[in-house]
Amino acid sequence: MSEGVAEKVRAAGGEIYAISGEPQVLSSRAQSEWKLAFDSVGDPHHEIAGDCRERGWLDLFVNPRLGFIQLSTRNRADFEPSHPKGYFQPGVIALSREGRVLYRWRGVPTHSNMGGAMERPTAQHVWSSVEAALASDMGDAPLDDAPPLDSKGIPWPAFASLLIANGWFLRVQGFAGPRNIMLAALRLVAFVAVWVAGFALLPTIPVALALTFWLVYITPHARWVGQEFQHVADAGAPGG
Repeated sequence: MSEGVAEKVRAAGGEIYAISGEPQVLSSRAQSEWKLAFDSVGDPHHEIAGDCRERGWLDLFVNPRLGFIQLSTRNRADFEPSHPKGYFQPGVIALSREGRVLYRWRGVPTHSNMGGAMERPTAQHVWSSVEAALASDMGDAPLDDAPPLDSKGIPWPAFASLLIANGWFLRVQGFAGPRNIMLAALRLVAFVAVWVAGFALLPTIPVALALTFWLVYITPHARWVGQEFQHVADAGAPGG
């Protein structure tokens, strides 16, 4: 919306819809709170996503693992996610009125983009691609597998460490907002500084044993969160 793409789409006779894997009540809430200039449609049973797959338009990845989401939101009475079939990863599809695919992109979730949480094609790039497709008489657009991105993920070890820091180094905990990320980063710096000071000022063996015990304790948590965040090593050929 900030780049004016929504207005350009409407000026060309089109419309934009956000398709969410959440129930309609949460999709509508997101539309209101984020002040979206287009409708947000809930698709918790993947009916719309499934139709796109069956028509050969776009085949999205789906993550059936919900443990991390449930853990991170269990104490939030204002947010009750519901994903009976898992949650589908991000994608973009633009269609003509005749059903011709003008543009398509699907996110490939990896640890480098935090399981699909980051890295989307820029709105202006998508619109430019749609304009070019409208001006041509070519068939369906191929999948865009190398678009310019609006953000870049961080290395997985750093991201996992921030999640652990947000859980006070006893468990992993998701972020409720940017402020939590900053606090987790400060917490992580302090945590490392304490261990460095411990090795510098205290007997080495007790400090090393304490660090070893903590690593043994936290390793299963780190492995678990790595499994929860979808990682597709080989995306293969998309079905449309």
